[in-house]
Amino acid sequence: MKDFFGEQLLLNTPSAQILYQGVRDLPIIDYHCHLNENELRNNHRFANLGELWLAADHYKWRAMRLCGVDEKYITGDASYYEKYLKYAEIFPLLCGGPLYYWTQLELKLLFGIREPLCAESAERIWNTANEALKTLDAAEILRRFKVEYVATTDDPASALAAHGMCGETNVCPTFRPDFVLNMDEAAIARLEGVVGYSIKTLDDVKKALETRLNFFITKGCHIADHGMDYLPMADCGEARAKELFSRRAELNAEEKQEVFSHLMYFMASLYAKNDMVMQMHFATFRNVNSAKFATCGRDAGFDIMRGTVDTDRLIPFFDTLAQKNALPKTVLYSLNPACVPSLATLSGAFPNVRIGAAWWFSDTVEGIRRQLETVAEYAVLGTNLGMLTDSRSLASYVRFDFFRRILADFVGGYVERGEYDLESAKKLMYAVCYGNVKAFLNL
Repeated sequence: MKDFFGEQLLLNTPSAQILYQGVRDLPIIDYHCHLNENELRNNHRFANLGELWLAADHYKWRAMRLCGVDEKYITGDASYYEKYLKYAEIFPLLCGGPLYYWTQLELKLLFGIREPLCAESAERIWNTANEALKTLDAAEILRRFKVEYVATTDDPASALAAHGMCGETNVCPTFRPDFVLNMDEAAIARLEGVVGYSIKTLDDVKKALETRLNFFITKGCHIADHGMDYLPMADCGEARAKELFSRRAELNAEEKQEVFSHLMYFMASLYAKNDMVMQMHFATFRNVNSAKFATCGRDAGFDIMRGTVDTDRLIPFFDTLAQKNALPKTVLYSLNPACVPSLATLSGAFPNVRIGAAWWFSDTVEGIRRQLETVAEYAVLGTNLGMLTDSRSLASYVRFDFFRRILADFVGGYVERGEYDLESAKKLMYAVCYGNVKAFLNL
């Protein structure tokens, strides 16, 4: 039996252990997250372990609901200590889930705590962690994990006043225009406020988006991100899109999709022009519990994966852009892992396209293994861009250690079976864990 969360965690062969040692201390490039840049700029110091873990982590919230915890102790008005105790109480039930690994790795790597979290150990762990947090501000946490680069997620109207260096970490914005492309009136009003003119026509919104994108680029932006429930349709054309936008308040769902799709073609062309990376996150079904959405709001743990996704829609999207030499470097993330094989083959037809990290519900031990297997079999493992956090929590940088261990075990298996040589494996590990994404983003 191996030591509890010891050095051989998830490393099941000697080759895996060798490969992991070669990448365990590499810097981190987090090319997609939801950290609050103001907390980084202000070098936020967490009051206690409850705030660090439970202020905004919908993974933990969802797990607590699954175990029957009352909402008072999740998003309600209970104290952080009370919420933490409830999490500690249900934590032993999470065997095999990613939260179990991440939580114990957070305790180990941030606080040096190797004790299993449970109701009996909760107070000891709380006291030890809180003592350590007195000297662990945001910059120190980033330094502890060797975070070199962070890409936050930002609305086009964001002022970007808090981006820049946080200690030794370069914090840069990501352009995320989802609400504008979906013709959300509040988002359009925010956009009007920063560009200084009314947005009445399709040309107005395109001009405003390009203006803001150029501003983002001056602030170090290399990446755009699009989250969507459905993939783009074929382009309806300029005339049709203008007509629809002019009466946007009365459009049905399909007509809104037409405008959204037309604007996606426009934005992709801008990204290609500026040598930016376009990320596309899809197959989500947002806020499916209406009553909970009304009380808890967005990003509270009530989003799920769609049962089916028409990935064939990406073919005309990419093909049309490629014919115009306007297809940017693109990273694809499907919340439904059943889509990944078709996406991996699609990436072979359009060399600018890569498959992203196993995302959200798929960033489990076996989910990451399946993603690596699929990329290796249907695309190219050695060009993979590695891990990201996609998180609102600074403690989530343990996910890179988690990924590096799983990748080392996966690649090490080929070495152990005599199917791959160790020296090539070492080079591949470095590329996937650090080199590829740094080159892809032109950092």
